[in-house]
Amino acid sequence: MARAFLVVIDSVGIGGAPDAGAFFNGDLPDTGANTVGHIAQDCAQGDADVGRSGPLHVPCLDALGLGAAVTLASGLSASGLGCKPVGAWGAATETSNGKDTPSGHWELAGLPVPWDWHYFPDTSPAFPHHVTQAVCDIAGVDGILCNAHGSGTRVLEQYGAAHIQSGQPICYTSADSVFQIAAHEDHFGLDRLLDLCARVAPVLHEMKVGRVIARPFVGQAGAFERTQNRRDFAIVPPGPILTNRVQNAGHKVYGVGKVGDIFSMQGFDEVRKGSDATLMQHLTDLVGEACDGSLTFANFVEFDSLFGHRRDVAGYARHLEWFDLALGQLLPKLRPDDILIVTADHGNDPTWPGTDHTRERVPVLVHGFGPRELGHIGFVDVADLVADHLGVA
Repeated sequence: MARAFLVVIDSVGIGGAPDAGAFFNGDLPDTGANTVGHIAQDCAQGDADVGRSGPLHVPCLDALGLGAAVTLASGLSASGLGCKPVGAWGAATETSNGKDTPSGHWELAGLPVPWDWHYFPDTSPAFPHHVTQAVCDIAGVDGILCNAHGSGTRVLEQYGAAHIQSGQPICYTSADSVFQIAAHEDHFGLDRLLDLCARVAPVLHEMKVGRVIARPFVGQAGAFERTQNRRDFAIVPPGPILTNRVQNAGHKVYGVGKVGDIFSMQGFDEVRKGSDATLMQHLTDLVGEACDGSLTFANFVEFDSLFGHRRDVAGYARHLEWFDLALGQLLPKLRPDDILIVTADHGNDPTWPGTDHTRERVPVLVHGFGPRELGHIGFVDVADLVADHLGVA
């Protein structure tokens, strides 16, 4: 019986969003941002030769239609990506008013976001008094640290030592609709951090803040590092999504990565987490183990978290090449009636000014349909491709 594997390579956009001019990094609109196109361009020019060298080498993704999708989305001919596709390929455009994880994933699962998210101002303090008071009351502390926009690694450098000394959690946000709380796993306690985030989340969700994110870390001053115990507490989707519909049809749904958190575990039977390398092993295992009729929904976040936000072009290129090699080893293990779709939730062009996501179209690359041009489609059409293949509503 047919199975489906929906794989989101987080932030791997391909430019060309028709409304990119309405979204910004600082004062600069996202018009012209192109994550894959610009990475390929820098690689071809020799400007991304750190831990790798030469043109971007992603033959598996290109054979599925990545280069063709970049050209369709943005008109750009991506350097080194020129294969004639052997898979079904297209470019998807988002309608939700956002360029973040929940917006992209919800719409890929068939549910455009029906409201505007709340974003915190880039001021200090950034959070209203009732939010900081809620954190203090739940955590039993007399204040919070940071209370501003910040980079996850930098806030640890700036406030980690003070956090250990005072016991106050580090609370910060970004250009996304998020409220993030960082705390030391040993000095503050991992369970205490997760409990704090779970209990304060309803306050933020009432404001239409998309996620409260627990950011645990370990180490000592000068050597703090985040752990793999991150947890996202997201607003529950306000309607049924693809995973619910697959379950309602009597089939099993597996999550790989943070997707369960993104959807508040709506429609998931099992979720497997870890680093991207670990997630690739989980995905490979599920190709062998997943039940007939099942959906496996995966997110590989490190494209975004380690390389996009940090504007690391070479690192992003290395990760694309790593993923491509692993995907090439995975595809032959699929059954003849399986499909595997590679797509993304937004862009994060590492050549772009600023550190925020970029509003872009995303690739839709399908193994299992044979060569076919899907053309310009919507994010919600990705959910339809999966549902049609599995025979569910």
